[in-house]
Amino acid sequence: MNRTVRGVEAGRRVAPERLTVGRGVPAVLAAPAAIGFCFLLVPLLALLVRAPWRGLPGLLSDPVALTALRLSLLCATAATAVSIVLGVPLAWVLARARFPGLAVLRALVTVPLVLPPVVGGLALLLAFGRNGMVGRHLDAWFGLTLPFSTAGVVVAETFVAMPFLVVTVEGALRSADRELEEAAATLGAGRLTVFIRITLPLVAPSLLAGAVLCWARALGEFGATITFAGNNPGTTQTLPLAVYNALQTDPEPAIALSLVLLLAAAAVLVLLRDRWLRPVGAP
Repeated sequence: MNRTVRGVEAGRRVAPERLTVGRGVPAVLAAPAAIGFCFLLVPLLALLVRAPWRGLPGLLSDPVALTALRLSLLCATAATAVSIVLGVPLAWVLARARFPGLAVLRALVTVPLVLPPVVGGLALLLAFGRNGMVGRHLDAWFGLTLPFSTAGVVVAETFVAMPFLVVTVEGALRSADRELEEAAATLGAGRLTVFIRITLPLVAPSLLAGAVLCWARALGEFGATITFAGNNPGTTQTLPLAVYNALQTDPEPAIALSLVLLLAAAAVLVLLRDRWLRPVGAP
């Protein structure tokens, strides 16, 4: 028991600034915190313990696994690029523009964050399918069919991943110092010049973090992809879908492919360590 608490129990008057909160964790919080930590950690440990480490090189060099890995990297990178091109202007509109219905627009942009991915894939089919609202015109006018194609994988991953980038960049735009932008505008810089030379450098760290989150979400996408693009090896079968297929017959290849996704998740944590892993208040 520290000196401050003893002083309070003894009835002595103690200055408010001396009533400090201890650094220990109360037992009523420590127990559920420990259970929660174990709940999150044990499945990852089980994956590492059951991994076929000796046969891992052979399993990962399987042509099916390599094709799925290559397709996943390609589609996740393409989805991230599309998200940056479309999402950064959208984030700027949400952060800086003022017009009726802006709150509704912001809510709609974040819907894919909470929407079940399978429902998202079904919505994409109804919109961009061959008989969908937009898809029928794409097919009739340009001969472009998105469902069950590699382009469809990119569309599905962009749909579920772009909100992560939009939300991250919007927050950065809201907190960015606008005095620099106003100073550049008073010196004669156009709005596009201000956006490219002032605004984007100001939010560059958040843009990078949002892009990494977007890429990681796209890499692990499953539900919307299998619903909208299917599960065809070499064309639309990404790494999560290959894990699902392998799990039906032999768990060892599924575990090996899962390790690749786990490694990608760990890489994301390393890249974002300054944003997520640094304690609050740390310099």
